[in-house]
Amino acid sequence: MPKHYLLYGSERYALAILRPLQEAIRARGDEAAWFFDGPGAEDLVEGERLFTVQEVRKWKPIAVITPGNHLPHFFPGVKVEVFHGFNAGKPRHVYIRGFFDLYCTTGPRDTTQFGALAQKLGHFTVTETGWPKLDPFMKEIAGPLPPVRTPPVILYHSTFSPSWSAAETLYDEVKRLSRDGRWHWIVSFHPKMSPDTVAKYKALQNEYLTFAENDNILELFPQVDMMCSDTSSALSEFLLTGKPVVTFKNRAPGPQLIDIDDAAQFEPAIERALSRPPELMQAIKDFGEAIHPYPDGHSSERVLDAIDAFIAAGGRNRKRKPGNWWRKLKLRKRIGYWGPA
Repeated sequence: MPKHYLLYGSERYALAILRPLQEAIRARGDEAAWFFDGPGAEDLVEGERLFTVQEVRKWKPIAVITPGNHLPHFFPGVKVEVFHGFNAGKPRHVYIRGFFDLYCTTGPRDTTQFGALAQKLGHFTVTETGWPKLDPFMKEIAGPLPPVRTPPVILYHSTFSPSWSAAETLYDEVKRLSRDGRWHWIVSFHPKMSPDTVAKYKALQNEYLTFAENDNILELFPQVDMMCSDTSSALSEFLLTGKPVVTFKNRAPGPQLIDIDDAAQFEPAIERALSRPPELMQAIKDFGEAIHPYPDGHSSERVLDAIDAFIAAGGRNRKRKPGNWWRKLKLRKRIGYWGPA
């Protein structure tokens, strides 16, 4: 009899993260359904989605999997967190809110941090699996690092927060450097970027600069030789390609980045990145091993194996999860369910 899994999302980003899990579930002859209560639900096709708590309870999933920080505690099944991204260069700020039985961590850095808390608190299990979102991407980029193109192609990506974004500060430099033809540029911004800033960069488009509007920035990574950014979480994903990143006033700089604090340093930093100095390339490799040492594209299968192992071991942790009644009450109100857990 096929196993049932429920994929839970409350933000659009859940789709890209959980789709590879859906494929892995189906490849095993099992079944996946979605419960979505936020933006992105309209992208699900007919027959994929459950609409009510009653339908979920009738579905009887063995596990509920989400990339978010919470999920409806009254759904049946093991509650599994697979995370919604990497922190940009530092151990993540950990939120243990008592919703999860199992955390599937992306790499050793998170495993160490969450594992220590699991030992201390006792109400969840930690298994390192890698990140399902990256499965198709890791398969696509498999093999040795390709040489720098002629001319090189640069991805410029910025986060939307005005206090973190360098898009306005570096605008004049990007404008200048995208006019001489020495490098080609692809510009991509966070979806919440200021419309005025987006309009300014779109106006720069010429034969050497393209403004990309891809929903999934991973699609752009194989097309470029390096990235310029600030404190966007996407830079950690980019570093897994083995290619360099130049950042402007990154909040957690490290040897894996070429970090600058003045626009005048932008051009020489790009030149250094494109030269791929050995010490930088080794630091990038070390960073990737710490956050996601899984180039095989099978993290989804490892998540499913971790769920099977947790259930086979009894499906319980040594301590009960904390009550967390206020957050649970807000979830009940949002979904409109007041029945038994």
